Amino acid sequence: MLEKPKDFGKLEVWKKSYMLTLEVYKVTREFPDEERFGLVQQMRRAAISVPANITEGFRKRGKRDKKNFYNISQASLDELMYYIILSKDLGYIDKVNDLTERVEEIARMLSGLIKSVEV
Repeated sequence: MLEKPKDFGKLEVWKKSYMLTLEVYKVTREFPDEERFGLVQQMRRAAISVPANITEGFRKRGKRDKKNFYNISQASLDELMYYIILSKDLGYIDKVNDLTERVEEIARMLSGLIKSVEV
């Protein structure tokens, strides 16, 4: 039987979502100045929300509370995916395959995390 991590930083899904957040910050530095308070801010907020809600859900004792925060994390991840697609179509991001693959991997991991809570 696998031992459950004792802190959120040991969760692989948290690590990957945190690294994605750092990448989103890096990528959005190159966006046009006119997007600084629009798309950049929204994209960063969505990215930050993913590991933040995993963190918050991790300490919740009740299954319902845990699932709620992990579901919020999933919704933020979906929102981030939309912003990545939009940024590509606006010509702000060239290489989206890496970002979208990372988002999809994290989405699968979050689904697994939610299923583990349901057991």
